[in-house]
Amino acid sequence: DARIGLDGLIGLIPGAGDTIGALISSVVLSEAARLGAPKTVLLKMAFNIALDAVVGAVPVLGDFFDFVWKANQRNVQLLNDYLDNPRKTVVASRLFVWGLGAALVVFVMLVGMFGFVLVRALLNAAGGV
Repeated sequence: DARIGLDGLIGLIPGAGDTIGALISSVVLSEAARLGAPKTVLLKMAFNIALDAVVGAVPVLGDFFDFVWKANQRNVQLLNDYLDNPRKTVVASRLFVWGLGAALVVFVMLVGMFGFVLVRALLNAAGGV
């Protein structure tokens, strides 16, 4: 069932579309917080919004991504899952948040190692070390 959502259409507005879409998406996030969803569920929802906004900002590819990712549908489903089965949703969200945290740590380490190798190569090329 391929439908065109409002977020995908708003994302077509150059420059501001993805920001406006993220602000509108925050309504679902704030409603989940109001209903007492735990931080891990809220973090997973925020990740969906952030990914939609960041990738959506890439010209052409981002517009296609907006039509496919559907962060709002994902977040509404996540909230409904939490309301139907809180324990299962919290466990899945915790695993996601831990995995995301681990991926970020690895990413930072790789960037640090790349920076070190780059600086060393530049020093070697300049006749240093």
